[in-house]
Amino acid sequence: MSNARATHLSRRGILAAGGALGLGAVLAACGDDDAKSGGSDKETTAAKSGPWTFKDDRGQTAKTDRTPANIVSFIGVAAALHDYGIESKGVFGPTKLKDGKADVQAGDLDISKVTVIGNEWGQFNIEKYAALSPDVLITTMFDAAGTLWYVPEESKKKILAVGAPSVGISVYDVQLPTSLQRMLELAKSLGADTTSSTITAAKKRFEDAAARLRAATKAKPNIKVLVGSASQDIFYVSGSNLSVDLEYFKALGVNFVEPAASALKASGGWYENLSWENVDKYGADVIMMDNRTSAIQPADITEGTWKKLPAVKAGQVIARNPEPILSYDKCAPLLEDLAKAIESAKKVS
Repeated sequence: MSNARATHLSRRGILAAGGALGLGAVLAACGDDDAKSGGSDKETTAAKSGPWTFKDDRGQTAKTDRTPANIVSFIGVAAALHDYGIESKGVFGPTKLKDGKADVQAGDLDISKVTVIGNEWGQFNIEKYAALSPDVLITTMFDAAGTLWYVPEESKKKILAVGAPSVGISVYDVQLPTSLQRMLELAKSLGADTTSSTITAAKKRFEDAAARLRAATKAKPNIKVLVGSASQDIFYVSGSNLSVDLEYFKALGVNFVEPAASALKASGGWYENLSWENVDKYGADVIMMDNRTSAIQPADITEGTWKKLPAVKAGQVIARNPEPILSYDKCAPLLEDLAKAIESAKKVS
């Protein structure tokens, strides 16, 4: 989504319903007074001598004199790299909940072992970042312009001036296997053993899950799946285009509820805004709901119109992370859960 379109949207809208939008003027100023330091001076297992290069999805080539040891990355990227045995020294993005527990986007990462340089939208503590002596900055990208996700636009020049090259992995208008492969290639470049039995098994599980989902949709082609995200005043209904997971699920045969292009226009094609009074606009048999901290979770939705939805009454609601952790280990369950939901779903719409 263009920055011009993003400027009039709320922070909640930016994070909604697969709603990874362009950043631009909507980002807050940098600085995170509450970020906690838990980093270690120990280099990652990837450290080795010799020059390192990696061409990212912007077409830019990051170069360093040696394989990066001091890696700073968006929390979801850090979680994915962790699954491949590559550790980040610093992270930014939703990492720690108010109770101190790890955010869902942290995956299996031990957040006590990383320095959090920004825990919320717009937060990026440049002093803490510089103190880590970063070798590389890695994040994802949710637009065609190659905007670095969760890197505040206002302070981007100062952040890059620290000296570490940046790497962006695209999750915009591509299917999940493409982004998974790119993350695997990045992990390999950083020293991961991508032929290990653990990674091989995870990839096999993902492929089996994809086959299961395809079979489920073939057996029940009439099961309609709605993708939503809840906020206090708005219910967001995602279109299946642009999002890395939904595009792939659709290719596997999932019958998604699709808002009209005109309804998606205001968000650049990502989602339609509905009032809670109109939450029943679309019929659905299964509902996938945003499980990120930024969204109200299904159990906490008090709106009567929500509770009356046939899929909700039938208990056919499952979780979805619009920012999937790009490792085969974390993505296989996404396909398995959706396949199971479709296999067991009753036609209620």
